[in-house]
Parts: sequence; structure tokens; C-alpha cells
Amino acid sequence: MITTDWFLLGAPWDCSGSGRGEQAAPAVLRAAGLSAMVSRDRGDAACTIDSVERDERTGVLALPETVRAAHALAEYLERALEDLPGLRPLVIGGDCSILLGIVTALRRSVGPVGLWFLDGHPDYSDGPASDTGETADMELAVLTGIGADSLVALAGRAPMVPASAVVMLGHRTSGLDAGSARELARVPAELRRIDAATIAVDPAAAGRRAAAWPAGPDRKMWLHLDLDVLDGDVFPAVTYPQPGGLHWDQLAAVMEPLARSPRLLGVSVADFRPDLDPTGVYAARVLVLLERVLP
Repeated sequence: MITTDWFLLGAPWDCSGSGRGEQAAPAVLRAAGLSAMVSRDRGDAACTIDSVERDERTGVLALPETVRAAHALAEYLERALEDLPGLRPLVIGGDCSILLGIVTALRRSVGPVGLWFLDGHPDYSDGPASDTGETADMELAVLTGIGADSLVALAGRAPMVPASAVVMLGHRTSGLDAGSARELARVPAELRRIDAATIAVDPAAAGRRAAAWPAGPDRKMWLHLDLDVLDGDVFPAVTYPQPGGLHWDQLAAVMEPLARSPRLLGVSVADFRPDLDPTGVYAARVLVLLERVLP
């Protein structure tokens, strides 16, 4: 059991519209025992996406459906926060663009928030530059005010999260292809970063350092985990695995100071592909991580 301080909310969201696997993650993790680890299970938001049409003007895949899904997830999370005061949300995706709905809800329910963003990629592309147009390539850019107008404005006034209120952790900075290098170069200088190689040297110290950012003790923070922050050999059940990532103990050590911060609002977990986990071994390992890390 994690603690009774959490409620579970599923976000079966696959921004590719292809049903390739991420959208099954909430159900599979429940079947593996996740519901029993929290106080309440609020079920799934109606945020599935099945369009594979790419918007001609913005280059974003499934743009109208993504806007709809973001609002649906935001409204579902807002109701849960209102109904369950004192409990913190554990939102299980789906892919990383569930953050578009999560942060919209937080802005309306809480006010200004910051983001601890654990991900193997910067997710700072845009529609025209992305090979796929998937919002999981670009959600951090959108959250910080760069992207299609209908996405940037989801919570009203942009940016949803100032770049100075984001800490990006676990991204790769060596051996990048040209497209990945260009994406990393787009990240604003004021957005704080601790890359995978730095974390690997002393994960606990990296976590404590990130927990002290952004400045301002009153800014509440959301912790987001994309499981591709793990090395592809350690956790291959993701859409875009990479080498040079973290191992399980390193990931736990960097997360623990963040998960125990008094500023923590909640946690989201994304990019688990049950279709790439036929024996269930990786689903079980995700639950072990959450049980270890979440207070």
C-alpha cells in the first residue's frame, strides 16, 4: 500500500489515435494491483483519442480531439479534487500529453503551479517540426506557451506554466540525432534542467536540488513521470525507448525528495505500453516503484 492520502484517476489517452498501447495502461495497472494501493479509485476520464488526421495549419495530430480530451480530463480531475479534499491525485496515462488536461485542471482549481518533469525527452517540439505531429512530442512547449493557439489557451491565459517554474530531469544530452538536438536547443534558458547523466552520478542529490526549485516556497508543484526516463534496456515497454537512461534505483532516489516535498500536489505516470509487456513483469515493476516512492 502507498498510503491513504492518494486517489487514482485513469487517463486512457493515446495522442497518436492508433490505439497502440498507452491507453490500456490504466486498466492493466489496476489489474496488477494499483487500485488496492490508494484510498479511492475514481475510474477513467473520457479522454480517448481515435483521430489520425493531422491539422494542416499547425501540424498537430488530432488537434480538435486533443482539445476535447484535455477539457474532458480537466473537468474529471477538477470534480475529483472537489469531491476528495485532502487526497492527492495519482493520474495514470496514457502518454505525456495528459499533462494538457492535468495542468488545465490545476490552474482552475489551485492557481499558479510548477512542474517537476521527469522524461527521457524534452517534449519541446512543435507541430511542423515533429515527425509525427503527436502532442506527446510537444506538451512541455505547449504548457510553457509555445504551440498551437487552441492548445496554449486551454487554461485561459498563457503560459499555463512559466518556463521558470519547470525543472526538466532525466533527458538525454549525448548521442542525439539532429532532430533531437534541435528540440533540446529550443528549450528556454530559464527552464532548469538536470540531465540523465548528471542524475546517474548522485540521484538523491539531484532530487534534493530539484526539490528546492523553482524558487518560492508557496508555489505548489506537480510531479510528472514519463517511464522512458528509464534506460531502454531496463524498461523497454514504452513507445520511444532510448539508451543512456536511469535504472530503477536511480529513478526512485531522484523521485523520493520530490514526492515527499510539502509542495507536491500530485503525480502523473505516462508512457507504459502493456502491449509490449506480455508477461506483466514491467507492470509489476511500476507498482514496486510507486509503492517505494510515494509517501
